[in-house]
Parts: sequence; C-alpha cells; structure tokens
Amino acid sequence: MRAHRLFFELPRLRTLLQPMVVIALVLGLGASSAVLAQPFGPSGPAFGGPAGANGQEVKVSGAAQFKQVPRGSVVPVMVLLDHARGWHSWPAAEHHDLGEDFRNMIRTEVRVDSGATPWASQEHATQWPELYNAMVPDPTGAPEPVEASTYSRRAIIYVPVTIGGDAPLGEQVISVTGTYQACDDFTCLPPEDFTLEIPIRIVEADGLAIHRDEVLADFEGLGPLQLLDGERELPKAERSEAGRSFFGIPIPSPTSPLGILVIALLAALGGAVLNLTPCVLPVIPIKIMTISAHANSPGKSLILGLWMAIGVIAFWAGLGVLAASFSAFADPSRLFGIWWITGGIGLLIGAMGIGIMGAFEIKLPKAIYAVNPKADSATGSFGFGVMTAILGLPCFGFVAGALLAGSATLPWGVVMTIFVAMGVGMALPYLILSASPRLVKRIPKTGPGSELVKQVMGLLLLAAAAYFVGAGVFALLGGTAGLPWWMKSIHWWVIGAFSLGAGGWLAYRTFRISKTMIPKVAMAFLGLIIATGGVAAAVDRSVSAYTNFWVAYSVEDLERARRSGNVVVLDFTAEWCLNCIALKSSVLMQNPVKPVLQGAGVVPMTVDLTSRSSPGWEMLRDLGQTGIPLLVIYGPGTGDEPWMANNYTQGQVMNAIEAARGPDRSRRTVAE
Repeated sequence: MRAHRLFFELPRLRTLLQPMVVIALVLGLGASSAVLAQPFGPSGPAFGGPAGANGQEVKVSGAAQFKQVPRGSVVPVMVLLDHARGWHSWPAAEHHDLGEDFRNMIRTEVRVDSGATPWASQEHATQWPELYNAMVPDPTGAPEPVEASTYSRRAIIYVPVTIGGDAPLGEQVISVTGTYQACDDFTCLPPEDFTLEIPIRIVEADGLAIHRDEVLADFEGLGPLQLLDGERELPKAERSEAGRSFFGIPIPSPTSPLGILVIALLAALGGAVLNLTPCVLPVIPIKIMTISAHANSPGKSLILGLWMAIGVIAFWAGLGVLAASFSAFADPSRLFGIWWITGGIGLLIGAMGIGIMGAFEIKLPKAIYAVNPKADSATGSFGFGVMTAILGLPCFGFVAGALLAGSATLPWGVVMTIFVAMGVGMALPYLILSASPRLVKRIPKTGPGSELVKQVMGLLLLAAAAYFVGAGVFALLGGTAGLPWWMKSIHWWVIGAFSLGAGGWLAYRTFRISKTMIPKVAMAFLGLIIATGGVAAAVDRSVSAYTNFWVAYSVEDLERARRSGNVVVLDFTAEWCLNCIALKSSVLMQNPVKPVLQGAGVVPMTVDLTSRSSPGWEMLRDLGQTGIPLLVIYGPGTGDEPWMANNYTQGQVMNAIEAARGPDRSRRTVAE
C-alpha cells in the first residue's frame, strides 16, 4: 500500500469514534480517531496529480487491463488524462450535468473506433473518473472564475471493450478516440481530439483463462469493473458490508454492540483521567479511609465502596439526562442552525478551556460544602459518592459543561452511554481502593503532573470550541455552498493547531517533570496521537473539501436531474452535525458506494442545513422529516416516494440506488 494511503485510509475507525469527538478533544483519549480520509485513487496524493509532460496541459495515454484477451470476452481499456497542475477538463455529458450555463463547453468524449477495429465494440457503459470541484472561467463572460465539477489531476476512464468472436488472432490494436477541452481558472483552450492505439494479443476463446495475476500494474486498484464469463459482475450487498481494519485489526461498526462497547470504554477511560485533577486526587485517600473507618470487615468496606461508586455514577447519569433532554425537548437540528446558538456554545466551551487552565475557577456555594453524608450505610455511602462528584466540580466542571454543550447534537442513547461510562470510569478507583485500602499508599500526589492534566484538557477544550465556533460562522454565512474549499476547512486547522499544542505540551512537560522512563514514553506516545490526530483531521477535511464532487442542492438542479432520468442521492447534512459527517465519511465516501455516486446516471447532491436560512429546510419539511442525518434517494424506480433513512449501511444504499434506477436500467450499475 502506498505511504499516503497507509496514513489516511483508516475508514471505519473515525466513524466509530465520531460520537466521542468532544471527549477526544477534551481528554485526548480518542484524538487518533480523526485520522480518516477519503481513499485516494491511483493518482496519488489529492493535492498534486501528475502534470502533463513537456508543459502539455493534458497528456493522454492508455492501456488494456489484460495482456492477452480471448475472443468473445470483455476487456477494460484504461484511458488516462493527466492534467498539469491548475488545469481541468469538462466531464462527459452522460456522466454529469453541468447545467444550462455550461452548454457551450466541449465535454469529454471517449469511444471505441469500430471503423478502424471492426471486431471491437463497446456494449457496456463507460466508467468515468472522479469529479473535482475547480475554479473555471465564468460561462457568462464575467471576469471572476466560478466553481464547477471537472476532471482534474490524473483522470482515469475505463472503457469496457467487447472483443468479437471473429476477431483476428495474434498481436492487434484497439483504436480508441476521444475529445477533451482543457481549462484553467480563466482560460479555455480549443478542444483537442486524440487517438490511442492500445496493443493486445487476441487468443482463442478456450486458449486462455484470465487470472487476476495477469492484471497490469496500472490496474491493481481497478475494483469497479470485474470480468465474469465476458460479463460484468453485478454488485452484491453482502460484499459491500465487508469489515475494515486498522493496521490489520478489525474495526467494528459504530452501530454494533461491540462499537458501542468501544465508545463506552473510551468514555470510562476519560472519567478515570478526571481523578488526576488537583481537586479530586488529594481527597481520594480521605474518602477511602472514611469508608474503611465505618466498615468492620473487608466485605462491608467493599459494599460501602460499591454504593459510593453508584453515587458517583448517578451524578454523571443525571448530567447525561440533562444533555439527552435537550435533544428530546428541543430539536437540535433547528437550534444549531441558528448561528449565535452554535457559536455561543463554542465560546462557552472556549471559556471552560481558559478557565481550567487557571484563568478563573468554579466556586461552589458554601452550603454545599456543609453537606456531609455519613458513609456508614448504603444510603449514606450513596450520598457520599454523589457529594464526592459534586465537590470535584471546581476542577472537572469545565469538562462537564463542555460535554453538556457539545453532546447536544448526538443521539440520546449515545449521550447516556458517554455520561454513564464517564461516571463508571471516575467511580472505579473508589471501588478498587475500598476493596483493598492498602493500595491508597500508591496513589500519586498532586503536583506538576495534575496541573499538566488540566492544561492539556484546557487546550483540547479550545480545540472543541473551534469546531463549534466554525460551525456557527458557517451558519451565519448561510452554509458552505459557494465558499472556496480552503474556507470550508480553515477552522479544522485551528482545531489541529490546538491539538498539536496539547500533544506537544503533554510530551514536553512529562519529560521535564517525570523521573522515570515509563511515564515519559507513555505520555510521549499519547501526545503524538493527540498531535497527529488533530493535524490529520485538518488534512482530512481539507482533502474532502478540495476533492468534493457533490452538487449543491437547489430546487432547479433537483428537478433537472430527475427529469433527465438520473438517480439523485440527497445527503442532508450540516457542519455542526457529527453524525452526518461520520455517516458520509464511512458509508457514502467509501467503496463500493463512492464509485457508484460518481458513475453515470447518478447525481450526488448535498443539502446543507448548516444555516436556518438554507433552502433545504423547506424540502426537509415537505419530506415529513424533522432532523438529520438524512439520506434521500430519488429515481425512475421510486416515483415521488423516495427511499429515506436516518441511519444506513453501504449495502442499504447500494440496494436503494439499484432499485431507484428502475427495472430497465438496473443492470447498468457498475460497482463492487
């Protein structure tokens, strides 16, 4: 696997941990989950495809998938358009509808020249390359360029060529002709015609069995086109559900029981870290010794410790109920579209971050400190645990406040899982120490280490604040449609900068204050994960914005696409919707769904609901829906009753697209 693919291609991992993004930013325990990016195609890194040779704007070349081809079979022929940096060509008319304004542009065409090679023909649909949004000359003549979908960098076109049963044997060439028009931001050159002579060797139909090891190096990542007795293999839903892995370790689906368990474990680990703050760490021995003093035996000490742990968990569960109630009584999909609410949450989390680093502190009323439950009974120990959690608020209240604000966009089940697990993580040390009070002597003392925990938490809270403030700015601007790609991802670079600072500071300070090697190595590794995770998240979002092939929703574009008989895939999303980002990244932007969305007859369309003024809200109401994420698929096979889902798998999306094509067009799908 290429180095850049190894770095970015961790698809399911980010989706699994997306509900934990606030915890990850706060505690640095799940920052590596952001290291997910769209898988790049054969062109290499998304920010630099191969340039044309000798100063050419577009260099055309080609090859056949197989070295030897039997009569009567189908061989995919690859046509490569290598664009020089800054140059693009127009998508094929059958691939993508650019709209009426671009009607005079010369669209890319590729065809088999049956006149030159009468024994070769094309009976199946061409597989067109990935689309990229690029700045192109305004077709109305205005001086400033506009954004449009184009072919760019290395565009690979697969033409399935049928070899006739009477084709001449031996060394032959397949003649492929085509046309393209190269443009940069301000100029379009005259169209160029090309002819490629693709060498192959034709053999008898029973004289060669085609094996995958015959595939040329350029076709190693082909995937979408498969040969099966001369026919393409149709998509299979069960194949689309194949699991993904993280460096060979299977990654469970975030909707599976195992996925929920992973989220809970990470949240519990975060709760345990809160015990290291200066407000909590010094009182742990006192709490344990108090329980031991009331217990006459180790067994009773364990029971009292269990009730104390339940009290701590109950406190966090109560916070979870508050956060979950927000989404139950007020629709977050609508509230977060109001810029000052989303931005205000970001500013609140930012203030929490500054506060936990020492700028100010949370002071509880004196009456709370006067409450002193006796830990000599189950009820008393339960109250003892609740008060233990409450009295720690001056330190971790900043984290709790950030979680209350940040988790409002998550489903209630995920919210409760996070908060209850945080309580379990915080309560677990009390339970362990109550069973073995002698371990109290091994509890570390407060000092520079606990202060470092607060500082790192503060920096990560500022990273979380940048996320919400960025979403609020987009809501104020009316969404991301029409914005340049770099502006769509600039707040992620702020997130990356704070994450880099948190990881670097954690590693640096640990080396300064620790006298043993194990903490130094462990914290350096954790700091590296936090730092690289934040930067990788910024790179990921930048790549996603730069290579975006989705069409911005409008009523006119939707009606035009439907009149043309296309399948229209509408993704209702928003910048503040973590679930939307997770679903799109792990389902829609991964194989086998992504090639289908980019293929002929399918129009992927983004309905951006970041702002309350977005035009998509009216359509959402017309569909009878109240919140997002939401995926809607129209097509000839659906009529006016589209397929809709708030949560979906790759297999469900593939089947829905196939059904939406209608019975007459379903076999045109080319995907794996």
